[in-house]
Amino acid sequence: MLFSTLASTALVASTAWAASLTQVPNYNNNATSKAQMYVYIPDNVVANPPLVVVIHSCQSNAQSYFQNSAIPWRKGSDGKGYITVWPSSPNSGTCWDVSSKQSLSHLGGGDSQAIANMIAYAIATYGADPERVYVTGGSSGAMMSNVLAATYPELIRAVSLYSGVAAGCFASASGGVDQWNNSCSGGQSRATPEAWRQVVLDMYPGYEGPRPKMQVWHGSVDGTLAPQNYNETIKQWTAVFNVTQTPTSQVANSPKQGYTTSDYGEFVQGIYAQGVGHSVPANLTASEAWFGL
Repeated sequence: MLFSTLASTALVASTAWAASLTQVPNYNNNATSKAQMYVYIPDNVVANPPLVVVIHSCQSNAQSYFQNSAIPWRKGSDGKGYITVWPSSPNSGTCWDVSSKQSLSHLGGGDSQAIANMIAYAIATYGADPERVYVTGGSSGAMMSNVLAATYPELIRAVSLYSGVAAGCFASASGGVDQWNNSCSGGQSRATPEAWRQVVLDMYPGYEGPRPKMQVWHGSVDGTLAPQNYNETIKQWTAVFNVTQTPTSQVANSPKQGYTTSDYGEFVQGIYAQGVGHSVPANLTASEAWFGL
């Protein structure tokens, strides 16, 4: 009986203290966007913890993305003690706004600024290391990851994005919020590396500081965001970093069979997944390695 009582008490205590995804109602958001912030702080959080921002895809939200067994970042957080922030889109259909001027501009008031405010809040409130802030996402979340790298580069050390498009590719001619772009999604939006570079520079005019290193994943049979978007994204970031579009190293069947990893110097890496559709499954080991976690 005594053993049973002690075991029950221990279970209750364990449940009471177990880490969980928690909404942050007030994260000092001064953006027009009303994106919601959720945070996961593991029980074994380390001192001065790294921060990974995990951005969901369309037809999803922070809670469902967190609970999705195919999304490995809760496991990574539990394993290595870093904090994860899970933004939740405020838009109809829950895609991220990567089309409006507000979101495609530094301090423009859009979804990108709301997520930047979440990063600032996590650093100030939870003691996250400002030198170790990383961003990842899939599909619409990958698009937003690219946009954040362009609009708030000073906040982010590295990005690992799965099946997105180049920053600014979804820009709406009418300025609409959260607008789909058939030309971009279909792979018809093509530009020179220099033109794509200018798109990034125009999102944060005058910025000359460091930029996050970029890891870009895409599948060869993506029917939602055409594989050409991989090429356009590589063109964009190699131009931003002023490096060659010819890989400095290339490894077949890495990090898994059918994938090819191409390095373009130190700051840009492309991973092209042969026979994989939309979107490429998140690879915790490879993304954490890119982040230095």
